[in-house]
Amino acid sequence: MILILLGPPGVGKGTQASRLTKTRGLVQLSTGDMLREAIANGTELGRKAKSIMDEGKLVADDIILGMIAERLSSPDCANGVILDGFPRTIEQAKGLDTMLVEMGLSVNHVIEMQVDENILADRILKRAQESEQVRDDDNVEVLKKRLKVYHENTAPIIPYYKDGGKVSVVDGMQPIEDVAAAIDRILNGQEG
Repeated sequence: MILILLGPPGVGKGTQASRLTKTRGLVQLSTGDMLREAIANGTELGRKAKSIMDEGKLVADDIILGMIAERLSSPDCANGVILDGFPRTIEQAKGLDTMLVEMGLSVNHVIEMQVDENILADRILKRAQESEQVRDDDNVEVLKKRLKVYHENTAPIIPYYKDGGKVSVVDGMQPIEDVAAAIDRILNGQEG
């Protein structure tokens, strides 16, 4: 299973992904973590990525796709994966689909977690107050910038996946357990 969780920052994607790794044995593939690991391990893709990052540039989609392809071939990904932080643009979504077709795979589910963005700021501030490890992005000004980037770059991939009949919507305003139950119903084919 290949699952993509979409939604604005602070909606709870990380919380749900973490739960799914425990309850379903899915592997969370964070492109940021994969980049850091490839660089640390000195892989060919890691060396390419490091030289690009050292120049202050963004790592090209083909390098990210190569790392995802390598990871999908790993035995620990046999039960499936949750893509975290990828795709973020329509071009990346198309590149991902092409790569998956070449591997005989496809995205199985895209779950859009919707939330009232006016309440997100309160949620982010509460997370910052309650967490032992405060994230650098846990403040309202950073949230506003991240929401702008999300709406300009990532939100447009939702219609792309809707056209493919792969998008299910979950109300991210519900308590964590209710969001989890809604996601489980979708993954169990009991949606609606």
